Amino acid sequence: MNKIISSFILMLSLFYLTGCTSSETKVVTIGNPTAEEVLRQDEKADIFQWDDLIYTTNVDWVNELELTRNELIGEIKKSFIDFSTTPFENGMANKLPLGAKIYSAKQRGGILIVEFNNEEKYYLALVEG
Repeated sequence: MNKIISSFILMLSLFYLTGCTSSETKVVTIGNPTAEEVLRQDEKADIFQWDDLIYTTNVDWVNELELTRNELIGEIKKSFIDFSTTPFENGMANKLPLGAKIYSAKQRGGILIVEFNNEEKYYLALVEG
């Protein structure tokens, strides 16, 4: 009789513990940040996408660098409005004007120099890690 009661209590305990566990799974994506992720964290961020990487400006240590333009690699071709109308894609910016020229930097990879209205801004590539 004791074995039956012990077995019954053990079964009830297992059902209780199984019923109380969460069936939710947290998915963690590893990779470079997307425009949507960047703008979700800071809706005022000044970004553009080039070669499938998001570049951002107003990074203090980057702004302190003295960089020289190297090669003209392209220009801003599209303006971003919102994610409900169009996905963020290469050559698209949320604040830069159309036609802004994009240059590589001689001294450093991972930073692009953008020139518009006789002004230069440094943009840092946002990469995972």
